[in-house]
Amino acid sequence: MTIDFDVHDKIATITLNRPEALNAMTPHMYERLSECWVEIRDNPDIWVGVVTGAPQPNRTPEKQVFSAGADLKQTIPAQPEAYEFWQTQADQILNRGLEVWKPIVAAVNGLCLAGGMTLLMATDIRIATEHALFDLSEVKRGILPGNGGTQRTIRQLPYPIAMEVLLLGRRLTAEEAAHFGFINQVVPHGTQLDVAMEKAQQLRAMPPLAVRAIKEMSVRAQYMPLADGLRLEEAMQARLKYTDDAQEGPRAFAEKRQPDFHGR
Repeated sequence: MTIDFDVHDKIATITLNRPEALNAMTPHMYERLSECWVEIRDNPDIWVGVVTGAPQPNRTPEKQVFSAGADLKQTIPAQPEAYEFWQTQADQILNRGLEVWKPIVAAVNGLCLAGGMTLLMATDIRIATEHALFDLSEVKRGILPGNGGTQRTIRQLPYPIAMEVLLLGRRLTAEEAAHFGFINQVVPHGTQLDVAMEKAQQLRAMPPLAVRAIKEMSVRAQYMPLADGLRLEEAMQARLKYTDDAQEGPRAFAEKRQPDFHGR
């Protein structure tokens, strides 16, 4: 088992399922993960994504692992062909180039290391257990945290904390991660997926086109001047206000009922 993928009621769940190896990701798993993210992006019947790690049955709650990142025994020895450096669209994943404007919720059940942490940084809402720990220890292996590690860490954590994480491999506790705004909520062990699914259900009830527009605008705002962002926001709003959902929202409010959104 490597990656499990399930869709129910417009919510897709991805489970990193290699518990015997602490959910460390092989090249094959990365390929499958890419396929899953593309399915979430392109399938109109999917409105929300959830990602989690399979539990390890023989480990205590304090020793559970969301993902140990890339399986270095399989990824480091592999020497890619020189031409592959320029195949920038090949096997894109959520934290490396793939644009997925549908909201993604993460349920972190334990240690979130290296590639597991860079994956987490590409999600939107993050629920973690009280025993979760977060670190990017690649520097100790003589490599750097790829797939967005050097780029998102500095944007999502305060600068001096980010530098400790990146340069020293500092490990953050769940409480510290919540304090720095890196995760949304710390929950008791065993409840993380239930809480994440509650968030997903809340997102499922929202107008999906507006949700995607807001996510895209918010992500792009990090990389564009304010004037450009305001102009793009205006254009996006002009597109949204003529959708059926934009008519349904005010109508449901006036009629004092729950809106019924269809993504049209």
